[in-house]
Amino acid sequence: MATPSPRKPLADQIEELLTTDGPLPIVAAGDPVLRTGIEPYDGHLDAALFSRFVQALRITMHAAPGVGLAAPQVGVPLRIAVIEDPAPVPEEVRLARGRVPLPFRVLVNPSYEAAGPERAAFFEGCLSVPGWQAVVARPAAVRLTCEDELGRSVDEVFTGWPARIVQHETDHLDGTLYLDRAELRSLSSNQAMAERWTQPTPEQAAASLGFELPS
Repeated sequence: MATPSPRKPLADQIEELLTTDGPLPIVAAGDPVLRTGIEPYDGHLDAALFSRFVQALRITMHAAPGVGLAAPQVGVPLRIAVIEDPAPVPEEVRLARGRVPLPFRVLVNPSYEAAGPERAAFFEGCLSVPGWQAVVARPAAVRLTCEDELGRSVDEVFTGWPARIVQHETDHLDGTLYLDRAELRSLSSNQAMAERWTQPTPEQAAASLGFELPS
């Protein structure tokens, strides 16, 4: 899908996107909207349209399926993202990755900073880069500042897998894809992932593919 035409007002672009029910088309890597830093959201949409757009993002995220989705991934240059993770994983994965349930959240104008020196490296994928995964080392804990869907200030520390989701989606709003931060020697197709790298941590992949993990 191409990015909505910039000639139209943003609200009209979104109204056009929402004319059909169901999930929105997801923009793939190569579309400039994924590489443009997004200006802060400043009430571009009225309350009803904002709510409809957030719900469309949530529907699209669930249908993909994914655990986060940023507005640029559906071609809309707004600094908005949604996140949600029921974390249906085995106990050993939960313990290794800190993957715990993350309730649905709307992030408006998010930014983050590391909340400590520890870094963690795990395979990540992206709905805008379908079919591939790669290991990304990220801060294990981050402080998120943003607003929620009601305009309330958020200042919260996230750890484990929720911290990774927050970073991944906020990066989208800065024009950054996970591959920009990835260890490219780890790049693996989904088929290779299923056949070789289902372990809770990427240590075996690092040893076999020849890349280092943070100490």
